[in-house]
Amino acid sequence: MSMPESQVPTQPAVSVVIPIFNEEAAIADDLRVIQSAMDKSDCPFEIIVVDDGSTDCSADIVSRFPNVKLLRHPFNRGTGAALKTGISAAGGDVVVMTDGDGTYPNHEIPRLLAELKSCDMVIGARTSEQGSLRFLRTPAKTFIRWLASYLTETKIPDLNSGLRAFKRDLAIKFFNILPQGHSFVSTITLAFLSSGLYVRFVPIEYYRRKGGRSKFHPLADTYSYVLLVVRSIVYFNPLKVFLPLSFALGSVGALKVLYDIYAYNFHLAPSTLLLVMTSINLGAIGLLADLIVKRSRES
Repeated sequence: MSMPESQVPTQPAVSVVIPIFNEEAAIADDLRVIQSAMDKSDCPFEIIVVDDGSTDCSADIVSRFPNVKLLRHPFNRGTGAALKTGISAAGGDVVVMTDGDGTYPNHEIPRLLAELKSCDMVIGARTSEQGSLRFLRTPAKTFIRWLASYLTETKIPDLNSGLRAFKRDLAIKFFNILPQGHSFVSTITLAFLSSGLYVRFVPIEYYRRKGGRSKFHPLADTYSYVLLVVRSIVYFNPLKVFLPLSFALGSVGALKVLYDIYAYNFHLAPSTLLLVMTSINLGAIGLLADLIVKRSRES
């Protein structure tokens, strides 16, 4: 006997995934804003909160919302791990991820979903920096964005925004390379762009976090993000990294060859030979890596 139509559970089209770690000061307001915005959108949705080992009352607060699915990690595993848990459990074809610290304009989620109809990922690009240590964050993030933009040949106004919408099946394809920590968001941005998927950026406001504290470490995090950008591009498009290095060293080597011919009567210094050979080796490594990447994609 079939169930009456009114009692058949609606399959969510959109899953809103929120990773939290000690966000008792902000999570309730964020959930209310998201619930209200999605109710007005007339789109079937679910909200999934992944508590990543909080030691405060965050999970208890979330449990008071009857229409919110709460998943819990027994200990803190990292933002990326929490997002993977939420995306894996999502029932919607589209996933929206956001933070639960009050920093993002979650009422803008329907706008991101409207933009997603003509692309593969929509990222809310923050128009201001409200985090702690802004005098250190701003130059570090500017350099990292420039590097990522150059390597992906795409203008990236915000590499690691936590508010974005994307197609779930595409994100799952990259799970094997997506890290467990905060760099999850940057890596998935680079993965989509480097794979030729269409990523759109829409400007959004950004607010000061409510309670808690930022986990940003100026030196360690900047180094990690630069390494992440380079590693990600090498994974998808190694020639973009190796060929410029090969060309730069080759140019210096060529100039050194001319200098040695003039200064030492056609005798090349060992340093000149080292420059030239290193340039050739880097080019060869880049070509070999590019071949491996293309063959692996074909298979």
